[in-house]
Amino acid sequence: MPVVNRIAEFSADMARWRQHLHTIPELGQECHETAAFVAERLREFGVDEIHEGFAKTGIVAIVNGQGDGPTIGLRADMDALPIPEATGLGYASQRPGKMHACGHDGHTTMLLGAARYLAETRKFSGRVALIFQPAEETGGGAEVMVDEGIMDRFGIAQVYALHNAPGFDEGAFYTTPGPIMAAVDTFHIHIRGQGGHGAMPHETRDPVMAAVGIAQALQTIVSRNHYALDDLVLSVTQIHTGTIDNVIPDKAYINGTVRTFDPRVQAMVRTRMAAIVAGQAASYDVEAELDYVVGYPATVNDPDKTEFAAQVAREVVGGKRVVADAGREMGAEDFAYMLNVRPGSYLFLGQGEGAGLHHAEYNFNDEVAPIGASFFARLVERAQPLAAR
Repeated sequence: MPVVNRIAEFSADMARWRQHLHTIPELGQECHETAAFVAERLREFGVDEIHEGFAKTGIVAIVNGQGDGPTIGLRADMDALPIPEATGLGYASQRPGKMHACGHDGHTTMLLGAARYLAETRKFSGRVALIFQPAEETGGGAEVMVDEGIMDRFGIAQVYALHNAPGFDEGAFYTTPGPIMAAVDTFHIHIRGQGGHGAMPHETRDPVMAAVGIAQALQTIVSRNHYALDDLVLSVTQIHTGTIDNVIPDKAYINGTVRTFDPRVQAMVRTRMAAIVAGQAASYDVEAELDYVVGYPATVNDPDKTEFAAQVAREVVGGKRVVADAGREMGAEDFAYMLNVRPGSYLFLGQGEGAGLHHAEYNFNDEVAPIGASFFARLVERAQPLAAR
């Protein structure tokens, strides 16, 4: 079964919605104008309930089906990134320094498209909870919404989400059972030494050399402290120190990210990092403080729900365009918090060639929006079919 005909009929509307959202990117939980646009469309569609204010600007909308049944959750993220846009599009960001560089404008549009169809047709039992979430990129909006009780309040029994995938075949689906995206942690290392003249290093306690030593030593955690077949990434991404060529500074700062799937590996990294920072600080005669911040957990797909979602995707785009064992990746996603409390699945939807995610020239492919909306709609109809009459 291809793209739903009714959704195809209003695909031009979806493109207009998406391009409007692209012009008004908002960050974190501050998705006020985006949420207002979403709520206005939902009212036009005639959904049964609109609940606003979760995670500050998040929305849960309810569409009732025909007859009793469970509630299925569909989630889309709404926030953008603090990146200056370089697409040159006629509908480029109107907010300097902000853009939809990860396609959340497209995710929101796909769920709006499904909402319109489901509110019109209601060819399912029970009800569907449409979750429009802020603060995926930073702030963990999914965790906030879960902590605010949306799963229990609305009786959500299972939950699903899509993410676009540039560089993958346009309109193809990719997923995998079990872990699909990594846990993400952040580390900050503050080094304090004693500065002085660059020509007289013997009179200093050099934080620059300590920073270099620590950054290099941290890489031994990956190469020497864990089993090579256990996925682990540790990347130093920032070193800041100094102001001029002939002065050794007093301080240095190191920042980076850790990606894991296994909590035991995560715990090992924390232990070894603390030991390395302390040991290197002693060897360079400086003080060093490690601030290790645990972030989003691993995104873990329920195997049964993932096979079900893959089968629905096959109905929409054909069996050859669905890869149900695509493997996992080291990116992170706060949908993990929803999957921690309810079974469900997270899938990628290929959008063809173009700039990658988080790139200043990225732009969501409007051609795949009807496919994503059709997937969401069919997912509800197959998960909660109408009783035979």
